[in-house]
Amino acid sequence: MKKIGVLGAGTWGTALAIMLANTGYDVTIWSAVESEIDALQLNHAHPNLKGAVIPDGMAFTKSIAEVCTGKDVILFSVASPYVRATAEKASQFLSDGQLIVDVAKGIEKDTLFTMSQVIKDAVKKEVTVVALSGPTHAEEVAVDLPTTIVSACKDIKAAEKVQDIFMNTCMRVYTNTDILGVELCGALKNIIALACGISNGLGYGDNAKAAIMTRGIAEMTRLGKAMGCSPQTFAGLAGIGDLIVTATSRHSRNNKAGYLIGKGLAPNEAVKEVGMVVEGINALEPALALAEKYNVEMPIIKAVDSSVNGLVPPLEAVNRLMTRDKKSETV
Repeated sequence: MKKIGVLGAGTWGTALAIMLANTGYDVTIWSAVESEIDALQLNHAHPNLKGAVIPDGMAFTKSIAEVCTGKDVILFSVASPYVRATAEKASQFLSDGQLIVDVAKGIEKDTLFTMSQVIKDAVKKEVTVVALSGPTHAEEVAVDLPTTIVSACKDIKAAEKVQDIFMNTCMRVYTNTDILGVELCGALKNIIALACGISNGLGYGDNAKAAIMTRGIAEMTRLGKAMGCSPQTFAGLAGIGDLIVTATSRHSRNNKAGYLIGKGLAPNEAVKEVGMVVEGINALEPALALAEKYNVEMPIIKAVDSSVNGLVPPLEAVNRLMTRDKKSETV
């Protein structure tokens, strides 16, 4: 029986832990917030995963040494701002050759690293990191609703190993060697979902949402191509698939936060109302830095940044987008 250690007891880490435990694996879950572990042990349920039941066999720990030692797979499921610190803490307990699966989505501000790059840089050992990303709301995975996801790594054998571990009758896993493209999709789609939420909050309709999603994926693909990624990745599950679900689902934190901002709430108030990390806001600064570095035009992401950071009101940001110079769609 494979042993899996899960770093992070948020909705996504817990949902995957439930799924893996139900598949028959030996799963231990850890959180830096000790009260989260206490609550999970006591209630055998997560407050934000309605209807999901934590299996009796799942183990819980407040010791990062315990969750990392002797595991076949370490699953990183902490919010992107905490990935480096968590990796640094875990490093001394990891061995060379450790297989790590990262499900955090983001870009580090200072280095412009993706999360797999952050983990490798912080761990400073010969580990293999696979990114697992796609249209996967935790609320559905936790109750075994059908879901698809992408296992991405330059080492295809590692991607296939993770595919074998995570695939079951409810989770269908595809592989992709374009890990950079998959991770860029995971970070950038959150910003486009914010834009769709702002549009809804302003009272705009489905036409505007469709335009934002379509032109948003065009922006994401432009940056990806400039960074050497495959355009096919952005047209796949990690790209357009994840964007669709994040921009339209009632479960989406980014969509909800954007809606509240469009309604007039300050970004910090919107995040407080959502009650969980809004990764799209965290991704804005590094996304614009990458756009500048690679000389890529990303007007929607720039407009979201202007609205979120108070440079212009959302209505003015929309007006600027609509009155930009004429363009060809295919350029």
